[in-house]
Amino acid sequence: MKACFPHTYKQILSIVYYLILEDQNPLFRFKKWAMLHKHPFGKDIPSQRSTELFQSITEEAKMQFFRLQGKRRVEKEFWAYDSTSISSYSETLKQAKYGKNKDGEQLPQINLALIFGEESGLPFYYRKLAGNIPDVKTIRELLRELYVLGYEKIKLVIDRGYYSADNINALYKEHLKFLCGTSTALKYAKDYIREIGSDKDRYEYYNSDLELYIFSKTISWNYEQERPYKGDTVKEERRMYLHLYFNPDKFADDGKALNRKLTDLKEELLSGKRVPEHEKDYRKYFEIKETHKRGVSLSYKQDVIDNVRERYGFFVLISNEVKDPVTALSLYRMRDVIEKAFWNIKERLNLRRTLTSSESSLEGKLFVEFVALIYLSYIKKKMEDTGLFSKYTMHELLDELDVIECFQEHGKAPIQGEVLKKQEQIYLDLGVEPLLATPEFR
Repeated sequence: MKACFPHTYKQILSIVYYLILEDQNPLFRFKKWAMLHKHPFGKDIPSQRSTELFQSITEEAKMQFFRLQGKRRVEKEFWAYDSTSISSYSETLKQAKYGKNKDGEQLPQINLALIFGEESGLPFYYRKLAGNIPDVKTIRELLRELYVLGYEKIKLVIDRGYYSADNINALYKEHLKFLCGTSTALKYAKDYIREIGSDKDRYEYYNSDLELYIFSKTISWNYEQERPYKGDTVKEERRMYLHLYFNPDKFADDGKALNRKLTDLKEELLSGKRVPEHEKDYRKYFEIKETHKRGVSLSYKQDVIDNVRERYGFFVLISNEVKDPVTALSLYRMRDVIEKAFWNIKERLNLRRTLTSSESSLEGKLFVEFVALIYLSYIKKKMEDTGLFSKYTMHELLDELDVIECFQEHGKAPIQGEVLKKQEQIYLDLGVEPLLATPEFR
């Protein structure tokens, strides 16, 4: 921070500390918090000054921070990439657009994409996107930006929202490693599910640790690369690992959901209260006949229903790097760290909806929130590694340390208050060597 923001890093860090310790509180309450806490800047930061601070955070300084932060990541680890939507009340932000809001809110939004390290558990890059850009359209631009930042040996973990033949071809073209969730409706997945058939729940395929039936095979990906400079298209096969997982509980739940769906569709058709959005499903599952005398009569397309049912309970991962299906699933599940990070950003750091109307203010605020997220992610990882979550929530842990007092008389050095044994142990578990002024309390 000091290298990238030599004149303002203390103010930025003070706001970061405030956001972490005073979760969900707006910045105009910073003055009261600053009077009661020691923090890097040591003085109040009024609302107007915080706005000016956000506006002073330049793109060049952020890129330098990302470059330095990226160098601290664990070598050879996979990176989880995902995005969320942040609703906005502003009508002046260029990237605030109506799109698929992941919180179900009817507001314009911006999209925020994050990259997390699988082993470190830390974020090291984020992107702000227009709210109407679907996930699947973001991969190529992400790769371009990572190259600009000098990142190498990229390994991405992405969910099915980012799957497309174009994206997979792009990853192969750049010789990058990936692990991706996909749909069971894709041809190679359906073919493998049919190949497995009634063996899907044979005990020999059961993994007792995961409580899943696991299947894996090597397949060929039909790689295509257009070469405009030569006026042709390269077509060749590339190796890919296909991992299938069968969950009996999911199979039962999927079946119940389909039965409810078919019942609702049937009632809509017979009552004459058809829903325009359901017309495709009406045609998919039913043969519909209408006459003046008998009204609507239905017959089921059982072959279609059977084809849908045969995929129930399965989920699919593909990779050009990870051969072992258990390792693949473990890596894929680490995307949970991003889901929790999005919760931290929206709830703890108070960014579910933004009132910011200035582009520069929003850019700066997002960066400060990102720095706060690094701290929160580090604390969370340490709490997981040392078993602290069995004793505290993160909120409780921070509160436990926030009550340590410091006394200061004008013109004299500060005097640290009592530190209890359990508070000292928290610091040690977090990887911090406490400087204790009161050994009798140890």
